[in-house]
Amino acid sequence: MNACPPEFVSLALRLAEAARPVVRKYFRTPIAVDTKADDSPVTIADREVEAAMRTILDAEYPGHGILGEEQGQRDCDAEWVWVLDPIDGTAAFITGKPSFGTLIALAHRGRPVLGIIDQAFTDERWLGVAGHPTTLNGQPVAVRTCPDLAHARAFTTAPELFDPATRPGWDRIAQRARGVRYGCDCYAYALVATGFVDLVVEAGLKPYDYSALVPVVEGAGGTMTDWQGRPLTIWSDGRVVASGDARTHAEALAVLAG
Repeated sequence: MNACPPEFVSLALRLAEAARPVVRKYFRTPIAVDTKADDSPVTIADREVEAAMRTILDAEYPGHGILGEEQGQRDCDAEWVWVLDPIDGTAAFITGKPSFGTLIALAHRGRPVLGIIDQAFTDERWLGVAGHPTTLNGQPVAVRTCPDLAHARAFTTAPELFDPATRPGWDRIAQRARGVRYGCDCYAYALVATGFVDLVVEAGLKPYDYSALVPVVEGAGGTMTDWQGRPLTIWSDGRVVASGDARTHAEALAVLAG
């Protein structure tokens, strides 16, 4: 994987710091909720967080591309592209559930090389950088061993988010896993990296949903690919598998393939 310059890591941390006051200002407060064209919720918090991060990027690296959930994209064919999800898990955010997170990624020629999962309310920040161990609040974290699906604790955001083509694959995973939980959004991937969850399977994600998660999971010793086992890029089809143990990952891919 390509290296990430240290100054970009510092910038990513500044973006996370800029997002936190906005998140804390609005979380568990009565705010209006709008519905986007894809029927997903959005709030003033989503918009203000992304605006705060884009202001910094525009001032310091106007030549970099940006792909954000709320304000669209620019120059996504650039060598360096920032991928921003101001609040991943808006449905959790508006219901007071602290499983949401601010996701910040940097892709080099399409491949994520830096990722941050920032949970402002619980004061937790996972940082993944290519070639370095993933950290949680500055301390290294690691995945746990899991020999097969029969021992795996598996997560997905919600089974109804799978379409008719992908739902059977998830159902086969759920039948074989030791336990299944729902509704954790990006936090489930952070728990894989920290050694508490073994597997996350999802479909229909956008680049801003998964790009930041890749360096975090991989830097903790895990594996994160598409359903065919290919490396994830900002152009992937949104079907993702994240595992702590490579053996479980290989079995999950086989099960998903039917």
